[in-house]
Amino acid sequence: MPVQASAAHHDHHHDHDSHHDHCQPAPDGIYLISPSGAVSDPAAVDLACQRLQALGFKTAVDRTALAVHERFAGTDKQRLAGIQRALKQKHPVVMATRGGYGLSRLLPFIDWAAVAQSGKQFVGLSDFTLFNLALLAKTGAQSFSGPMAVGDFGAKKLDDLTAALFNEALSGQLEILSFESPDADKVDARGVLWGGNLAMVAALVGTPYMPDIDGGILFLEDVAEHPYRVERMLSQLWQAGILGRQKAIVLGHFTDYKLAKNDNGFDMASVIKWLRSTVKVPVVTGLPYGHVRVKATLPVGKHVGIATEKGMAYLVLDEH
Repeated sequence: MPVQASAAHHDHHHDHDSHHDHCQPAPDGIYLISPSGAVSDPAAVDLACQRLQALGFKTAVDRTALAVHERFAGTDKQRLAGIQRALKQKHPVVMATRGGYGLSRLLPFIDWAAVAQSGKQFVGLSDFTLFNLALLAKTGAQSFSGPMAVGDFGAKKLDDLTAALFNEALSGQLEILSFESPDADKVDARGVLWGGNLAMVAALVGTPYMPDIDGGILFLEDVAEHPYRVERMLSQLWQAGILGRQKAIVLGHFTDYKLAKNDNGFDMASVIKWLRSTVKVPVVTGLPYGHVRVKATLPVGKHVGIATEKGMAYLVLDEH
């Protein structure tokens, strides 16, 4: 499994079996909010808006999206107000500018029914996993785990595939996402797609914001977490009775960590070996998702299929 972001570049094959006769056009407007960490580079938000506009989206930036309070994008009250404004404004898509930390503090104060009833499509990842999963747990509503303004659309170089997959996911044109998974376990299953950042999923255990999903397809990634910490969080999810109830565990990229001398060869491969032998649920690696340049936009809460064959994995997002 490539654990370097660079190894993730364009070694995935994406099948866009798009039948355009029954696809909606892509939503035409995106509203940017900052529910977590402060934006350190406002120019990246401007660049993201230009890039999104070039893709055909109108954009609007929430009035406190660039606020700073301690490490946060404004006070808790300001960030909550930004989410409320996002529900009432006209653009159909609401995107987080960045992750970091901050949504944990807000979860009990968000009106989840209002979020679901707004009909907005929310997208973000990392800390935004908390929003995706709380919305699913509280209302059953779907949202997207995918690229954000600062790290993706406002990056020095926008990855074309990330932008294309974002566009296709939002317009319902992405039917099958296929990617290389040389060591994938054999699986052919259907279930609710859910997950995101592993540390955030683990942080929800025991809270009312953890979705209760049987027979799901759980996808996970993380950044700057040592393999032993990744394993500890996975063992928490296993011991909490969550992993064993899933039909498949799909791993994206685990990047930006340093091994120590006393690891003695213990790396992500060891973690995956432990996961397979302990949990006895099919494991699929290589999902183009995580804190990497090439990332898919995934529908959290949607009923999907997953199948593997001859070193390839196929995530069936839309069956016609």
